[in-house]
Amino acid sequence: MNDVDAWLAQQNHAEWKENFDQQGYLVVEGLLSHEEIIGYERIYDKLLSGEINAKSHRHDLGNHVDRKVSKQENICQIMWPSSYVENLQEGKLHERAAKIAKIILGDDMTFDFDMLISKAPLTDTVTPMHQDESYWCDMPDKRAVTVWVAMDNATVDNGCMWFVPGSHNKELRPHRQAREGHHVLCCDGDESEMIASPIRAGSCTLHHGRTIHYTRGNSTDKQRRAFIVNYRPGLMVTWERNHGYDHGKDKGVQDILKED
Repeated sequence: MNDVDAWLAQQNHAEWKENFDQQGYLVVEGLLSHEEIIGYERIYDKLLSGEINAKSHRHDLGNHVDRKVSKQENICQIMWPSSYVENLQEGKLHERAAKIAKIILGDDMTFDFDMLISKAPLTDTVTPMHQDESYWCDMPDKRAVTVWVAMDNATVDNGCMWFVPGSHNKELRPHRQAREGHHVLCCDGDESEMIASPIRAGSCTLHHGRTIHYTRGNSTDKQRRAFIVNYRPGLMVTWERNHGYDHGKDKGVQDILKED
């Protein structure tokens, strides 16, 4: 038994699946150990600092808001870190996340894409309420899960995830641009219908592609970094690619944004 299987053997799989089916989201503690987090932090910080040049897949996810602290992005998003770091997909984060995706949504779940989202200190920029499915093309099989792994303790004040329980079982809400001419989408709703999910570094939340979620801005003096991996059925990943949809991998985020 390898260490990933040993970790899984200690978890309550039935409870994972039941909670995810009912609520549309799930919290899993301790996906990464402290030592493992340190290794991922090194990779993360090289991408954020530009030591690993990911410029073509980097943009400001909070560019619909005028607020900026010096020259920092409001919300830094880097798509496809696995394209820049050799063997990243073979690491513990991706491997464990894939195992959970299969447990909660089926053995046909496979890697679709990954990204980093960082909220720098005192940037205080909200990620608007939305459903990930609103960004994606209309696939025949809507099963999809996002695994949101905290690199730092994620709190209410620095931007932990909030979810609307059960929203994955309802119709997709109407979405609109958060600001005219910008890529970011949002839907109507507020915190009164949501539940906050603060987690410790190395833990993760998982949510269905239709689950409504959002995060507050980072109003603290410390960084809030998240490493995110998405999974969907293998046939649907093939369907996406055959329809020219690869979440900005080949063309880069900036080219995708120019088309919108």
